[in-house]
Amino acid sequence: MKILVGVSLLALGSLMFLACGSDSSDPGGGSTAGAAGTGGAAGAGGVAGKGGGAGTSAGGTAGGAAGGAAGAGGTIGADAKIIFLHHSTGGVIWGGGVDDFITSYNTANAKTYNIIEQAFPKDSPYGWNNYPYDYWNIWVNHAGPQEYQTEPTLEILTQSYNVIIFKHCFPVSGIEADGTPDVTSDAKTVANYKLQYAALKTKLREFPSNRFIVWTGAALKQDATDAEQGERAKDFFDWVKGTWDEKGDNIFVWDFWQLETEGGLYLTDANASGDSHPNDTFAKKVAPLFGKRIVDVIEGRGDTGSLTGE
Repeated sequence: MKILVGVSLLALGSLMFLACGSDSSDPGGGSTAGAAGTGGAAGAGGVAGKGGGAGTSAGGTAGGAAGGAAGAGGTIGADAKIIFLHHSTGGVIWGGGVDDFITSYNTANAKTYNIIEQAFPKDSPYGWNNYPYDYWNIWVNHAGPQEYQTEPTLEILTQSYNVIIFKHCFPVSGIEADGTPDVTSDAKTVANYKLQYAALKTKLREFPSNRFIVWTGAALKQDATDAEQGERAKDFFDWVKGTWDEKGDNIFVWDFWQLETEGGLYLTDANASGDSHPNDTFAKKVAPLFGKRIVDVIEGRGDTGSLTGE
């Protein structure tokens, strides 16, 4: 997981909190010139893919493109670059010590992993919304080499970062009853979310040399939602980690929902601030778990390590 442009958390902190709270993831050998297929490590000039083992030219460029550096079993390398895209909830967790964890891990393990954080999307001109519709809209609907309303597309982000991490703020869990499913709708329904996530999965897999980590959604406090919404949110994020996320590809999940709710339907009072943001105590507890999940994905344990990092 790699984090992008150096946006100061302190500079954005108050804006993040106000805005978020107001909106009620072919077997083959390596390639001599590219990344490995899913069955082998990289050939000369390549990056390791799933499975390990010596890479040669067997499998060729086609195998390398199919498997890619992001195969679940290979390591990216000691200098992996990670960007974390987030709003206020992510900012709280970042402030709990994510960067410190990576720095300490680097020192202890002779790595130079570099992680940065960035607000995404920014408040202007796109708007302070980071829900399934918005990732679909920017990365799928407006895919390409040009920014969309000053926001970087995946074609841009994947050029600079090996690992891209993204998440949703807690209003994502205010899920209403399904209407007619529509991938182009910003209505918060399970049916729309599933269509948008399906399109995102297809898009993320177009970049096999990169890895992606998506958080299960931030939860709402019980006094900010109701049991029906809580059940719908839990069902959707259970689907994300149990069905949408598949082993062997370049997409991974960090189960933030489980950590926040401790298995229930709501952000627990013990983990919450005055509203549905997590508190600093919780952030300090889970920031190292987030860091461990990032390291597991970088080093090829994304499909075998704990989804929570515990």
